[in-house]
Amino acid sequence: MAGAAARDSPQSTPGRPADGAVVLVNTGTPAAPRSAAVRAFLRRFLSDPRVIELPRALWLPLLYGLVLPLRSPRSAHKYRQIWQADGSPLMIHNSGLRAALEQVLGADSQWAALRVEQAFLYSRPYVGETLDALRDAGARRLLILPLFPQSSGSTTGAVYDQVGQALRRWRALPELRFIAGYHAQAPYIAALAASLSNHWLGRARDSHLLMSFHGIPQSYVTLGDRYAAECRQTAAQLALALRLAPREWSLSFQSRFGANRWLTPATDATLRELPGRGIRAVTVICPGFAVDCLETLEEVALTGREMFLQAGGERFDYVPALNASREHAEALAQLLRGHSSDWAAG
Repeated sequence: MAGAAARDSPQSTPGRPADGAVVLVNTGTPAAPRSAAVRAFLRRFLSDPRVIELPRALWLPLLYGLVLPLRSPRSAHKYRQIWQADGSPLMIHNSGLRAALEQVLGADSQWAALRVEQAFLYSRPYVGETLDALRDAGARRLLILPLFPQSSGSTTGAVYDQVGQALRRWRALPELRFIAGYHAQAPYIAALAASLSNHWLGRARDSHLLMSFHGIPQSYVTLGDRYAAECRQTAAQLALALRLAPREWSLSFQSRFGANRWLTPATDATLRELPGRGIRAVTVICPGFAVDCLETLEEVALTGREMFLQAGGERFDYVPALNASREHAEALAQLLRGHSSDWAAG
């Protein structure tokens, strides 16, 4: 299914006119788990001022002279550990989610004509490529859904930037709607809770639940980014849905990069500390990632497991991202219907 679902460029979907279209936007992925491909991806990613908020004159020489030469081979090694026969896990799961969402919407006659496409910020199909293809197909209404449940300038903000840049090439501008985030939307929380409940079926409920979110520099939050607050709201809502007591769960932030102070507590430090607090079994979920990728599969499921066990832990369980599950597609479909209800009549 994954191989069949994947497509790296937008294309016409039989029976679905382009008048209205949903565009799912995610970060992207290297084309291959090799140093050159990873370097090209990291160059695009880390060159974005939304991601690294340093003066270009200071950052770019450091990026090209030190970061890319050192980081690319190491990251390529990590990608090789999680690469699948059909390719990048992020591309496979993201494409599967696109297809699943299109199927769910297509089963409802009111939304059957709403096309679903995907785009990526830093790899193909780029945001501009997908939007240009939709323009050429006659799209007049666009609903943009960044696949970042918790909104941040470094992710959702980058989507706004690239969509705006792409629309500069349009003469006849479309009706445009953005979904800035869905961190506390009931269908999304319910899908996460169902995923965890299914994981715990038939298992002893003696493990501590750790919710790990991607981190950002603390300075971004100081300047007004809502991301940290939204992560905490997601975690609190999920714990409530699962009826967990405060001692049964905790929150952490992963993927620290650079020397700046990042959001704490850090996931790696937390995993090392839990056994010392008497917690021998941990279940980890990453609610900020719509689909599994390097940061969940290598950083948490592999490296995080090793950290926890070496620190004295006895059981480590990683709960996969929602990926292309029916529950995920249904949750996003409810979200999209709410933002395009007046489109249903045509």
